[in-house]
Amino acid sequence: MTKLSVNINKIATLRNSRGGDTPNVVKAAIDVQKFGGDGVTVHPRPDERHIRYQDVIDIHPHITTEFNIEGYPSKEFMDLVLKVKPNQVTLVPDPPEALTSNAGWDTVNNLTFLQDVIGKFSDAGIRTSIFIDTDLENINNAVKTNTDRIELYTEPYAANYAKNKEQAIAPFVEAANLANKIGLKINAGHDLNLENLKYFKERIPFLKEVSIGHALISDAIYIGLERTIHMYKELLIK
Repeated sequence: MTKLSVNINKIATLRNSRGGDTPNVVKAAIDVQKFGGDGVTVHPRPDERHIRYQDVIDIHPHITTEFNIEGYPSKEFMDLVLKVKPNQVTLVPDPPEALTSNAGWDTVNNLTFLQDVIGKFSDAGIRTSIFIDTDLENINNAVKTNTDRIELYTEPYAANYAKNKEQAIAPFVEAANLANKIGLKINAGHDLNLENLKYFKERIPFLKEVSIGHALISDAIYIGLERTIHMYKELLIK
């Protein structure tokens, strides 16, 4: 079964909007796992506008499933990851001012950089995944970075799903098949939700993990976190 890693950044966004410690992100991480989530994802950014670096350190001792830390591999980020040693680090090419992740890595022009970064994480025993779009050249070159996995950037799929789901999924199936053929395991994330997740999973049955935050936390406002996690997990059972 494809694993569901719940991104709790939006819990931290709500907390930060008021100050204080409500809602508590450590409790959120504990509850995500208690309610059936297969992992917890956090994405600390340099301005700490949602998850803070200290949050990552505070959450880590409470992880009983899998911990996935996303981010751009700046020195500060790398130092944090090497200190915490999560199960997985997902590398994104976001500039500091980016509102959210909006593109995958250019693995051709960033090959040496990625090889160096991934080498350091691999030496520390941390599984690596790199955020990537469906460009076949980038996927072919991703294997040269020595990453363990790729995470398909699924915003284009989500944006076009309602118009024509067959056309929307086609490049992702092609990209996933290529990645699978060359030995890369596949994660996916960005704008996956209760409407479009099942079809994505059906067309890419060997999908290892999805990371979902914004839609899932938004759904939880109306139907509760535990029920929401169960609903998402049901869509991942083939």
